[in-house]
Amino acid sequence: MLKVLFKRVFRFGLPILLYLCYCCFFTFSCQAAQFLPSKKNVPIVINSDRLEIDDELKRITFTGNVVATQGELKIMCKKMVVYYISSSNSKKTDATSNSISKIVCSGDVKIYRGKQGGIATSSKAVYYQDQDKLILTGKPVVKQGKSFVEGDRIIIFLKQNRSIVESSKNRPVKAVIFPRSKKE
Repeated sequence: MLKVLFKRVFRFGLPILLYLCYCCFFTFSCQAAQFLPSKKNVPIVINSDRLEIDDELKRITFTGNVVATQGELKIMCKKMVVYYISSSNSKKTDATSNSISKIVCSGDVKIYRGKQGGIATSSKAVYYQDQDKLILTGKPVVKQGKSFVEGDRIIIFLKQNRSIVESSKNRPVKAVIFPRSKKE
């Protein structure tokens, strides 16, 4: 009896489970990839309590009530450090003539996406410009409506429209998906 039940579950239940896992991963992969804008010509506006520019170390540090917006994207955190590289074709050597290499956000990081309605939260977020990759750590959660995914670390490959959610010994991957209604 147990053998027959196992065969039925394996034959019918496993493909359904694999399909649901695929749908879950694909849905969150697409949603997560929409968190950073692809419009490079849209200005970034950053407000904070304090700003420090260290041209020797090639970094700009924003601290206290940091709010950065670009188009429909809004990032809020306690501290944001922008690392930049010198532009080889520019005669200027200050921060205004350089391109961003990496952005590190820390302290109650919240990333909001306007019309898509998504939100990502974590203790730390690191964006790598050259790889167009975002890494969320410190209890990261990506939400879209009532659905969400969480793990120990969430890696979002923005150009590839792909995400990886990793677990740890103390924090397994968890995904809760609510089906979309036909009206959505």
